[in-house]
Amino acid sequence: MSSELTERQAFIVLNALPNLGPITLNRLLGELGGDPRAVLAADRRRLAAVKGVGPVICETIAGWRETFDVGREEEKMAASGADFITTRTPGYPRLLKEIHDPPIGLYRKGSYDFGGACVAIVGSRRTTLYGQAVAKRFGAELARMGFCIVSGLARGIDTAAHDGALSVGGRTAAVLGTGIDIIYPPENLDLYRRIAATGAVLSEFPFGRRADRQSFAMRNRIVAGICDATIVVESDVDGGAMITARFAGEHGRLIFAVPGRIDQNTSAGCHQLIRDGATLMTSVDDLVSELSYLDGLRPAPIGEKAADVAAGRPANLSADELRVFECFRGGAILTPDALAAETGFPAAVLSATLMMLELKHLIAKRADGAFEARG
Repeated sequence: MSSELTERQAFIVLNALPNLGPITLNRLLGELGGDPRAVLAADRRRLAAVKGVGPVICETIAGWRETFDVGREEEKMAASGADFITTRTPGYPRLLKEIHDPPIGLYRKGSYDFGGACVAIVGSRRTTLYGQAVAKRFGAELARMGFCIVSGLARGIDTAAHDGALSVGGRTAAVLGTGIDIIYPPENLDLYRRIAATGAVLSEFPFGRRADRQSFAMRNRIVAGICDATIVVESDVDGGAMITARFAGEHGRLIFAVPGRIDQNTSAGCHQLIRDGATLMTSVDDLVSELSYLDGLRPAPIGEKAADVAAGRPANLSADELRVFECFRGGAILTPDALAAETGFPAAVLSATLMMLELKHLIAKRADGAFEARG
């Protein structure tokens, strides 16, 4: 009998069953008093009376024990250190409850409770050094101001945004398009662990669920739903980030787009968003002024490290950025070749690092191609 299940177990079962989307699940819960055990115990006639519920869904619910082992799922959660939060559980993102099709539950690794303001930074997997530098910079600056940076752990812009937040000791959350036990791309395993240690990794899908086009779209609605605003850094017109932006608009959230080169497809989506009414974003000030936070409701900023202040150097630089910046001590004016010889950095690493230092207004490029520190 489904009455033998706890409420939490019944939520896990309903969340994992095939053929039941979040809209149908929420409708079933609403019609049957909000108790997931009542949904699992209902007869086919009662289920069929609910709008959108047909024979396939009735059969799926009636035969759930044949397709899903809730005890085994709980064992997997315990072994991996994950928990399952529902709309009634502390820690379920407040803004996510407001969308029209919120997930009835989320698998979570990490202890962040989404009590503060969140901003999504999303974009292309096939990105440029410019896009990566901007995403990392915005992630770091907004995290330093107290925002939680939300993205999808994908290659490219997502990875850069998560890295930026972590580089300043800020909060970041990753929403997966797979089960929480599947790390994709696999090279982001270390990033996954770092996010779970200080923020949160979320998934709406049961253990073992592989990615597909549907799961990534479902993931994108959660990314947008958690956040007050979504920033698209680089995306072509058909990119997944455009789906996230569309969801943000449907949820009534703010949309920002970063302009790029007109001859690169990676910025075509951003330019389309700007034409369609998204706010053009060139600095975090654009977002902060648009959100118009009242005093006392602003996220608490992360303080600068005392050692950095005492040493008279900018706080929260990455190791590579600090190494390059130190080369300009004493007013040195250096060419890229001279910097490469002094640091030993490959050209690609040096170029990206110089771009980040320029974006942070710490160095400037001269007309002759050399660089110098800003006064």
